[in-house]
Amino acid sequence: MESEIFVNQLIDWYRHQKRDLPWRHSKDPYKIWLSEIILQQTRVAQGMPYYLRFVEKYPSVEDLANASEAEVLRLWQGLGYYSRARNLHACAKTVASDYEGKFPSTFEELLKLKGIGRYTAAAIASIAFDQPNAVVDGNVYRVLSRVFGISDDIADSKTLRIFEKKANQLIQGQKPGEFNQAIMDFGAIQCTPRSPSCAICPMTAYCYAFNQGKQDALPVKSKKVKVRNRYFYYFVYEHADRVLMRERGPKDIWQGLFDFEMIESSNPKEQEEVFSAISARDSFTVVDYSEEVKHVLTHQRIFTRFLRVQVNDLGNFEALAESRNLRPYQLEEVQELPKPILIQNYLKQEFF
Repeated sequence: MESEIFVNQLIDWYRHQKRDLPWRHSKDPYKIWLSEIILQQTRVAQGMPYYLRFVEKYPSVEDLANASEAEVLRLWQGLGYYSRARNLHACAKTVASDYEGKFPSTFEELLKLKGIGRYTAAAIASIAFDQPNAVVDGNVYRVLSRVFGISDDIADSKTLRIFEKKANQLIQGQKPGEFNQAIMDFGAIQCTPRSPSCAICPMTAYCYAFNQGKQDALPVKSKKVKVRNRYFYYFVYEHADRVLMRERGPKDIWQGLFDFEMIESSNPKEQEEVFSAISARDSFTVVDYSEEVKHVLTHQRIFTRFLRVQVNDLGNFEALAESRNLRPYQLEEVQELPKPILIQNYLKQEFF
C-alpha cells in the first residue's frame, strides 16, 4: 500500500515540480541518449550547454557518426571523463551502420551498445519506448533507501540488483518514462544528499529515514575512494607563433587529447630540479614559471606548473620537436585541437 501511495505522490510531485529540460520535449531516443551520456557524473547546469552544442552540430546520430573523433573530443572539451566521448562516438557509428540509424527499443539490445550501461539503457527504453525498466543511480539509491529503509551497502556491487528489483516493482503499471524522470528529479531537488527538504516533503508520513532520524545515515556507503596526488611539470616550448605539443596515448587520463611535454612526480619538485630538465640552456630562454594549479578528478588530484620556454632559433625548435616526439602547431591550429580543460585554461591565459 505504501508503495502505491509513494508512486502516486511521486508522480504528482513531478508534474508540479519537474525541471524544464530540452530533451524532455522529445521522445527521440538519440536526444535522450545524448543527454544521458553527457549528464553522467555531470551536473545539469554544467552539461546543458554541451547538450545544446552537440544537438546543433550533430542533429542526428548519423551526423555524429560521420564526425571525426578529434571533432567530438574538441566539442566535449571541459566535461572530463573523455572515455565517455569516445564511447559516444563509437556508439553513434554502430547505430548508424548496424541499426540503420535507429536505436534499438529494448533494454537488452541497448545494453549491447558501447558506453551504454544499465542506467542509460533503462532511461532510453523507458523514456523513448515506454518499456518498464527502472533506472538506478545515486538519486534513486538515496530516495529508495530513505523512504523504504533499505540499509544494504551501495558500495557493494550486489546491492544494485536489490534496488533495481524494488524500483522495477514500483514502475509496474505506471508511465515508466515519467516515473524514472520523477524519481531522478525528486532525488536531485527534494531528497538531496545533504539538508533534504523534509519539511515540505509529501512522503514524511511513511518515510523511514524521516521518522527514524536517519536522513544522514542513508544510503549506506562504506568504501572510501582512494585519491592519489600527481605532480605535472609541463614544458611549453615556443618559437615565433608556434608551440610544441603531443597527443596523449592510451592507459592514462586524457587519451587522445593534446598537451605539452611533461615530467611527472609523485611528490613536489623544487624549481631548480624542474629547470635542470632543459638541456642546452643557451638555446632557450625561460619566459615564465607558473604558480601551481590544482586540478581535481574523481580519483586523482593533479598539481601542475607550466614552464614557458622560448626556443631561440628555428633549427633548435625543429630538432627539439623531432628528438622529443613533439609536433609544432600554429596558435590558431592549437585552438582547434582537443585539449584537457587544464591545458585550455593555461593557453587562454597566456596566449589567447
